[in-house]
Amino acid sequence: MQNPSLNNKESLPIQVPMMDVTLDRKGVMVGLVFSVVLCVLIFVGSNRLKSFDGALAGYCFSTVFALFGVVYRYAVWLQRPATKLYWKRGWQLFWEPGKRIKNTLMFFVLAWEKLLEQRFIRQRSRGRWAAHQFIFWGCLLAIAVTFPLTFGWLHFASLPERPDHYYMVLFGFDLTFTAFAARSVVGWLYFHMLNISAVLCLIGITLAVGRRMKDEAELTTQRFDNDMMPLILLFAVCVTGMMLTISNMFMEGKFYYWITTTHAVTVMLWLLYLPFGKFFHIFQRIANVGVWFYKAAGETTEQGKCARCGDEYISLMHQQDIKTILPELGFDYTHQQADNWQNLCPSCRRKMVTANQFRVSGKEFM
Repeated sequence: MQNPSLNNKESLPIQVPMMDVTLDRKGVMVGLVFSVVLCVLIFVGSNRLKSFDGALAGYCFSTVFALFGVVYRYAVWLQRPATKLYWKRGWQLFWEPGKRIKNTLMFFVLAWEKLLEQRFIRQRSRGRWAAHQFIFWGCLLAIAVTFPLTFGWLHFASLPERPDHYYMVLFGFDLTFTAFAARSVVGWLYFHMLNISAVLCLIGITLAVGRRMKDEAELTTQRFDNDMMPLILLFAVCVTGMMLTISNMFMEGKFYYWITTTHAVTVMLWLLYLPFGKFFHIFQRIANVGVWFYKAAGETTEQGKCARCGDEYISLMHQQDIKTILPELGFDYTHQQADNWQNLCPSCRRKMVTANQFRVSGKEFM
């Protein structure tokens, strides 16, 4: 028996709610500018595409799109009140007159400790630090090799008088002084640079996955899309890339076309996932330089005192900035006794909360 409602002409159609998806106009414009600049650099750096390898066009387009996504998200992220203030204050402190040379030296020191050595991770766990280091340097080495080759900025040519020797051609300039024998140690390192980077990444991935499978804290907090997906994509890129070498050297080129296609798909997926996944924090880490300058300046400038107990607990600059940011986020922390809740140190805040709880319950707070 049919449902009468199906034949009822007056029945209303099902309304499917539509998601209100909007793009940030400033982010789109900045992303487009960076993408266009990269395209121009590719055109110029490849000698008007004469050195551009058409077989790598898919990698190139994916890289341009990844750049647009990274810059777009970065621009939107920098517009957040707290991030915007840290960014602004960081540049102000860096360009402070009389301290620019000192700040420049500090920048290189902090860049080494925070970005390259990642000492703060080692202080948390040596296993976590080792995983980060292997993945970081493996990816950095791969990027340093792959991007110039993909954009046509770099390629190798053989010497006319010695065909078994190759040299670099960078931005159309012949660097004959870089000539090396194809069957030398240097030649092997050049030709297997991506395999070396893949091995480094695989070691880091193994350490990271092993820690995530054993650490109870990681098991309860990790998410597949945010924590495991980046490692899976990177693992696929490394394995398929190494399989190209294995097919060429040990399998007489069998399945080479299929492996090439699979490797290209995995690399493109990784590049497209880059702006939206966990690897985006690599770019966020660069902006943290401003936070480091902010903290360093806060330790040497005037300190804010608690309005209740008089103890110094935060830099005055940080205290005032928090008072500026919170109203922009819709938080009202005005206080009858202290003028503002941020004028109280953490200890006094806890005491005030406890006192109010006792007052509501009708008991006396000692």
